[in-house]
Amino acid sequence: MNELKDFLDIKVQQYNQPSFIKEDPICIPHLFSKKQDIEIAGFFAATFAWGNRTTIINKSKELMQLMGMQPHQFVLHHSDKDLQGLLHFKHRTFNATDLLYFVDFFKHHYSTNKSLEVAFTKWGNDVEQMLIGFHHYFFSLEHVPNRTRKHVATPYKKSNCKRLNMYLRWMVRKDNKGVDFGIWRKIQPAQLICPVDLHVARVAKRFNLLQRKQMDWQAALELTSYLRTLDEKDPVKYDFALFALGVMEKYQ
Repeated sequence: MNELKDFLDIKVQQYNQPSFIKEDPICIPHLFSKKQDIEIAGFFAATFAWGNRTTIINKSKELMQLMGMQPHQFVLHHSDKDLQGLLHFKHRTFNATDLLYFVDFFKHHYSTNKSLEVAFTKWGNDVEQMLIGFHHYFFSLEHVPNRTRKHVATPYKKSNCKRLNMYLRWMVRKDNKGVDFGIWRKIQPAQLICPVDLHVARVAKRFNLLQRKQMDWQAALELTSYLRTLDEKDPVKYDFALFALGVMEKYQ
């Protein structure tokens, strides 16, 4: 185990660097300095994060430009004409119907809250409770389009919640490397759950960190439980290593 930990620690050091940002969806919230802009831009970038990373980044930038590069200002103070400018936006199965609901939710939330963090933390003390509560809250507005529900995952439906766990990593992890933001303080890095996609799962199984066959919530918990034996205070830093080994170094 010591050899594996040393190897993964080296990979974390290699990829948890500013050079990682420009080709990863995290580059989208890095376009901003205002906390609420970072939260909203990050949420959209994480929501779009499946498929080709270049496409994810380009579509996220396109949306930010449609919002005048001021997403917080846009969701709170948009006009009907502003919303019409969103009607042709599409990324894979995410379309204008979904986008308009997301904007509606953000307007609802930020009208009475200064941060998106409370949308997660007010539901419980662990990430599973937070994600289930957030999902319920996110879809609590009237007239939720049924098609939009598929774009926000929940452990309640056994999803591994890869994109939400990645988003929480961005917002919560804090170190001096400049990649993750660490702007949320009510959730601790030790509480985070590792994002699991096909690449991460493949590498984790290669190193016997993950036995479960299904890529579900239990798989995310199982992998994170192992990672906590390597670093109990910051287990999800190993997402950098596992993801990079799978995507950039093509570990099989």
